[in-house]
Amino acid sequence: MNSKPAIRLAFRASDRPEAQEALSQLAAAYGDHPLDEANVIVALGGDGFMLETLHRTLKSPRPIFGMNRGSVGFLMNEFEPDGLMERIAKAERATIHPLSMTAIDARRQNHHALAINEVSLLRQTRQTAKLRVSVDGKVRMDELVCDGVLVATPAGSTAYNLSAYGPIIPLTAQVLALTPISAFRPRRWRGALLPHTARVTFEILEADKRPVSAVADNFEVRDVREVHVSENRDVSLAMLFDAGRSLEERVLSEQFST
Repeated sequence: MNSKPAIRLAFRASDRPEAQEALSQLAAAYGDHPLDEANVIVALGGDGFMLETLHRTLKSPRPIFGMNRGSVGFLMNEFEPDGLMERIAKAERATIHPLSMTAIDARRQNHHALAINEVSLLRQTRQTAKLRVSVDGKVRMDELVCDGVLVATPAGSTAYNLSAYGPIIPLTAQVLALTPISAFRPRRWRGALLPHTARVTFEILEADKRPVSAVADNFEVRDVREVHVSENRDVSLAMLFDAGRSLEERVLSEQFST
């Protein structure tokens, strides 16, 4: 009978004092392997640090077990130093696919980035943005006047998307959220749910007068003219969650929170 390979941990921690303290404690208790020798990464921090860790390990993806040493911690497990190996061995895996963004700026230069949560377009000045929205090559909205708009993954639907009154999406739904940010015209438009295969294009109208930036998680391009967004299923990222507290369960529970 084949036995499971031993769990070898690599710890990563944010700059917060509580995260650094946890790093010292856990590394001493469980050992801290180099990344190329580890088969599980333990991220210590908040949701922002989890996203940062996922981005840093895109080229050598390993499942990441996060423990909350930050503030929100929606993507993290509770911090408990005891029994870590047993928790990881029993953990439930969530596999997510990021968004690919191609942003074309005023100098017609292309900028490429991946977003695990969302790609957002945001006005840069006091002037509202004017955008044309196309899906799979067909114009769906000739002019959206707004503070911005975003495309969110299911994993990111509880982040900025939820704050902008977008829908919470179960991980297995295979849809993306297209959500306006403070839409002025059409005033009552609340966004759309798109199939995960959709390719979304934003054209910036009156770009010199109404400049817009594009942000893929924490990567920003300013003075964009055109932005293309689609799901990248060639990239798979794995997060580990305590048994009974999977990311799918958290997303579902969030829809019933008051």
